[in-house]
Amino acid sequence: MRFPSECYQIHQTIRQTMPHLTEAQSKGLALWTFGTITAKSGCQNSVIAALTFIGGFSAVRQRLREWLYDGADRSTPSPNQIDVRACFDPLMRWVLSLWESDDLALAIDPTMLSDRLCAVVVSVVYRGCAIPVAWVVMPANKKGEWMEPACELLQLLSVAIPTGVRVIVMTDRGLRSPKLWKKIRKLRWHPYMRQSINTTFCLAGGTRMPARKLVSAPGNSFIGRGTAFRDKSKRLKGTIIVIWVEGQDAPWIILTDLKPEEAGASWYEMRFWIETGFKALKSVGWQWQKTRRTDPARVERHWLVLSVATLLTLATGSRVEDAQALKRDPSALRAPPKAAPERNRLVSVFRLGLAALSRLLAKGRMWRRVWLLPEPWPPPPEGVKVVYHPEIRNLPL
Repeated sequence: MRFPSECYQIHQTIRQTMPHLTEAQSKGLALWTFGTITAKSGCQNSVIAALTFIGGFSAVRQRLREWLYDGADRSTPSPNQIDVRACFDPLMRWVLSLWESDDLALAIDPTMLSDRLCAVVVSVVYRGCAIPVAWVVMPANKKGEWMEPACELLQLLSVAIPTGVRVIVMTDRGLRSPKLWKKIRKLRWHPYMRQSINTTFCLAGGTRMPARKLVSAPGNSFIGRGTAFRDKSKRLKGTIIVIWVEGQDAPWIILTDLKPEEAGASWYEMRFWIETGFKALKSVGWQWQKTRRTDPARVERHWLVLSVATLLTLATGSRVEDAQALKRDPSALRAPPKAAPERNRLVSVFRLGLAALSRLLAKGRMWRRVWLLPEPWPPPPEGVKVVYHPEIRNLPL
C-alpha cells in the first residue's frame, strides 16, 4: 500500500517537530491526521473511507489499527509502539514554535466519554478554542486521584516551555487543590483556580469572611491579597479575584499567586475555551464521542492524532482569520499581523481552518507559513467596576 503524496507535507512537518518517532510511526500519524482532516472526523471508518484511494478497505483498516496497538498486539509483534507521553514535550515545542506571544494560558479539565472513559487534559487555550498538549485517559466511574496525573502532565510540559514565558494555569472548582497549586508554583507558573462560592478569605490586616461578600452586587469586581480557606492545613496565601458579571447568579471566585496589579479580573473566562476545544474534538469537529474504543492506551494514541489535527487546523484558521481582518487573500498573507483581530468573530477559527485546510489538502499541499497569534487576554466586561484593596498592594506573598 503506497504512502500518498498528499500526506508528504504533513509527514515532513511531523518528522521535523517529533524527531523521536520512527519513520513508520510518523508516517502512520501523518496518515491518520490527513484522513481525519479530509473526513472531518476522527472516527476510524470515516478516516478509512477518506484513505481508500491508497488501498483497499481492509488494508487501510489494518494499517490504521496497528498504529494504535501496543507492539505485542500487532499481527507481527514488535517491541516498538507509540509512547504518547514522550510526545508531549515535542508537541508543546511545536505549539511554541508557532506562538507569537510571551504569554501562555493553559487550562486543565477532564472530559468524559459516556460512562466508559475519562480524559484529564492540559490544553493551550487559543482564540476561543483549545489545543490539547498533554492528557491521560482512565476508565470512567472508578475511584482514582486526578491530582497526581495532572501534576505529572504539567511536569512533562515544563521541559518545553522557556522560563521567559509567563504561564497561567486555569482550573475549575473540581480541580482546586493545594497539591496542584504548589506544583504550578514550583514550576514558576501562576495558578488561576476557581474556588467554591463558600470559600473564605482573610485580607491582609483584616478578618476572615466569605469571599463572595467582597462584592455586593453584579457589575462589581474585587481584587486583594491575603489568605484563603478556614482549615489551617489547606490555607494558601495569594490574591483573591471576585467578579460578578451582570446576568450571573453568583460571583466567580478565583485564587492566584499573581500580584493584584498583575492579575486580570476576567482572564478566567479563557478557561471556558477548553470546553469549546472539547467540542472540536467531539461533535463540532473530530467526532470522538462516537468512538467504540475502550482501551485507554489506544485512546491516548488516538488523541495524539486529534491533537495534531487540531493544531494544524487552528494554525491554518489563524492565517485565514487574520487575512479576513486585513481584507486580504489568505494565500497572499505570508506573515502574522502585529495583533490578532478583535474577538467579535462570527465563525470560529477552528471552522475557518478546517474548511481551508481541507481544500488545500485536496490539492496535495498545505501553507508552509502558519502561526498561532493569541488575542490579548480579556479585559473586564463593560460596566464592571474593579476595586483593589488599598492596604495590600505592596505586601509580599
